[in-house]
Amino acid sequence: MTLSHQIQDSEFSFKEIGNEGLTKQILRKGVTWQTPFSGDQVQVHFSGQVENGPSLESSYDKGASFHFKLGQGEVIKGWDEGVATMKKGERAIFKIPPNLAYGEVGSPPLIPPNATLIFEIEMLCWSTIRDLTGDGGIMKKTIREGEGWATPKELDEALENGMLIKSDKGVEFNVSDGYLCPAMSIAVKTMRKGEVAELSMKFFYGLISQNSNTTIDELDVLKKVNKAGEGHDRPNEGSHVKVIYLCKGEDGTIIERKGSKEEPFEFTTQEEQVYEGLEKAIMTMKKEEQALVTINAEYLCDHSNLQGNKANNNKIYYEVELIDFTKEKPFWKMDTQEKLEACEQKKHDGNLLFKAQNFSRASKKYEKAVKYIEFDHTFSEDEKLHANTLRLSCNLNNAACKLKLEEYTEAARLCTKVLEQDPLNVKALYRRCQAYLKTSDLEKAEADIKKALIIDPNNREIKLEYKELKLKQKEYTKYEADIFSTMVSKMN
Repeated sequence: MTLSHQIQDSEFSFKEIGNEGLTKQILRKGVTWQTPFSGDQVQVHFSGQVENGPSLESSYDKGASFHFKLGQGEVIKGWDEGVATMKKGERAIFKIPPNLAYGEVGSPPLIPPNATLIFEIEMLCWSTIRDLTGDGGIMKKTIREGEGWATPKELDEALENGMLIKSDKGVEFNVSDGYLCPAMSIAVKTMRKGEVAELSMKFFYGLISQNSNTTIDELDVLKKVNKAGEGHDRPNEGSHVKVIYLCKGEDGTIIERKGSKEEPFEFTTQEEQVYEGLEKAIMTMKKEEQALVTINAEYLCDHSNLQGNKANNNKIYYEVELIDFTKEKPFWKMDTQEKLEACEQKKHDGNLLFKAQNFSRASKKYEKAVKYIEFDHTFSEDEKLHANTLRLSCNLNNAACKLKLEEYTEAARLCTKVLEQDPLNVKALYRRCQAYLKTSDLEKAEADIKKALIIDPNNREIKLEYKELKLKQKEYTKYEADIFSTMVSKMN
């Protein structure tokens, strides 16, 4: 059934969302009353077409749902605005005008200039992730929604000393007393009865009381805001940034000076163009914000400009002003060549970081690279072949990162994605075997390593991995025998 037929058959009429021409027609009502918020990780299925034109890509055809962060410019504006109105389980048709899609330029060859797009979107679920402190210090991910709307307050009328909180393990505390750690009291004030949430926090919020300082990197980089910035936006990876900064030692000696009001210092974030600790601080700043950034000298071992000052300074101070910044062009605004080039560049960056043994940052580069070429209906056949090769390489390299980071389940998942695309990929079989060995999935590991040996019987690394597998199987058999022997002796 085409989208146009679904529009005709639905019992619901089109309703306008906002005032820029976006309209929505519900095909199936959702099962909850909640809708996602900006920043939530959303999971949907979709199919689309140009109005009175060709069909576009469909996640149903690919057999995989589509994930994106809502309200972060990862999709066209019509999607961000429309999906924000959807409830879990809801299916709806959206008519997206050109100004909320690809505008006057279009996205050749399928989407012409000034095209209205029609998408059927099914809301599967979303993960709610909140920045509770505005500086990334405490991140809360909602695992299970709570009941009602009420949340604990600092001085609830029911208790003289504040709201009493009780956990499933019997721990009770008042939200005002900072029990366990500052992050706990901050987080529970945002929760409803019965809610289950996962917290991740910076070291600073986990152990000591808050003050006007913000810890950027545990205890090594500390930022104090001297003048608040404007708006809510901050630079992200790939942003073009303009700053002025002055670096001083503890005795006030000027070590380094960059930029001026007339000619600010310009750089691109996450491209290792400035010292990492300073960059981390700048990426927490808002436009026109002024801050004092304090960095422990021990953190400066790789910064050549400051090497000579380490002996005389336990701390280095940066007076920083963020003049302006421009975020990287969203991938949905790129043409096909730009997407492929961006993917290749991020892959190259990831390779350099991997060689430098910075596996965490390398992994993020590979993930970003894949994002550029995911779910794109505008690629030609040759471009699709190129994109598939890049996708395979990035996932395989990312799996190597995950093994180094000891994230073995994720490493196995990435190898599986490669093998779905290329079932005879020896590296994917080898790395998935390594992951399975670490998670003690010995049968799966054996199946992978045997298949790899059939494909490449003379590969020395695979032979060594097979020997390790056999050794682990022998150890496990002995362990089972010892357990059985112990059980028998106890029965006697």
